[in-house]
Amino acid sequence: MKILVINNHGQYNHRIYRSLHYLKYPAEIIPNTTTIEEIVEKDPLGLILGGGPTIERSGNSQKYVEELDYPILGICLGHQIIAQTYGGEIGSAGAESYAKNTITILDKNDIFQGLGETMDVWTSHKDEVRTLPPGFKLLATSKLCDIEAMKHETKPVYGIQFHPEVHHTAQGHLIFENFYRICQEYKK
Repeated sequence: MKILVINNHGQYNHRIYRSLHYLKYPAEIIPNTTTIEEIVEKDPLGLILGGGPTIERSGNSQKYVEELDYPILGICLGHQIIAQTYGGEIGSAGAESYAKNTITILDKNDIFQGLGETMDVWTSHKDEVRTLPPGFKLLATSKLCDIEAMKHETKPVYGIQFHPEVHHTAQGHLIFENFYRICQEYKK
């Protein structure tokens, strides 16, 4: 069983796949035009919604969030897609960020397990989640972005604004390790 990486035309989508490959986690990168039926046939362990330029170019990603029952990790645009699908508000960031940032981790369970109070991350975005969707809880925040990470209260659906797949996020591999563990536990 594989984790499917949904390619939303972002500059780092292939790095997400490679990060999983380096961790020896089975993965496949697929276009965001893949149908729901094709995904169900693949019987994935989980989905990672990669980054991209705009919601308008995110293909079927919103349908995946609405209709599929797998663990989902949204990264950057994927985070915003999850928020919008569940009724959160997205909009232009106060300041575009393409830099190192320090996030404050508010909840160390789930995807932040094994990490400390703060984490240095790499951000690259023009838009951000402005309001937390109903049914979600805030996992991390920063001076640049109020909603750096969130989690659905009852489903294994996570969103993070930063990029764990780049080497600038030194502990990013732990995000993928934790997500993989969550996927395995959900499948049982």
